[in-house]
Amino acid sequence: MEAFLISTGIVALAEIGDKTQLLSFILAAKYRKPWPIVLGILVATLVNHALAGAVGAWLMRLIGPDAMRWILGLGFIAMAAWMLVPDKIDEDEANAGSGAKFGVFGTTVIAFFLAEMGDKTQIATVGLAAKYASLTAVVAGTTLGMMLANAPAVFIGHRLAEKLPVRPVHIVAALIFAALGVVTLVSGGAVLQ
Repeated sequence: MEAFLISTGIVALAEIGDKTQLLSFILAAKYRKPWPIVLGILVATLVNHALAGAVGAWLMRLIGPDAMRWILGLGFIAMAAWMLVPDKIDEDEANAGSGAKFGVFGTTVIAFFLAEMGDKTQIATVGLAAKYASLTAVVAGTTLGMMLANAPAVFIGHRLAEKLPVRPVHIVAALIFAALGVVTLVSGGAVLQ
């Protein structure tokens, strides 16, 4: 349960103001069909985070707990610093898969999957899956975190973006990542369940 709750919280906070949340706003404004967009985000996130989680679990087995403790601890601290850098969406990502032949759902799946590649939340999923033994709990948590941040963005649109205090949310997320990094470094390599 800890892996699920931490994964959900970290990703939900990390996603505020992230480029994939900005993409959610763009897709909502462009298509004005929230349900296919939300379902597309869900499918893209499940596939993307399942792959990222599998990579994290594989790295843990490959590298071993002692080396992984240092990689994860320093990685989470680096993620804390990265959280403080504002995200912007590229034109290419906003228009990825924008062909009419894919429809709203297909366009959302393609665009969201591509935008999430190498994104903070995908890298966080790799790290969380390496840290926690329950891959299912991590992927379910990170996916729920993405949905908690992006579904309201689709339904509420730009009104939410204008009122959300992005900087304080990013600072809280950075503090959580930093704390997770420090705990990982001082835990002696123990993998949490």
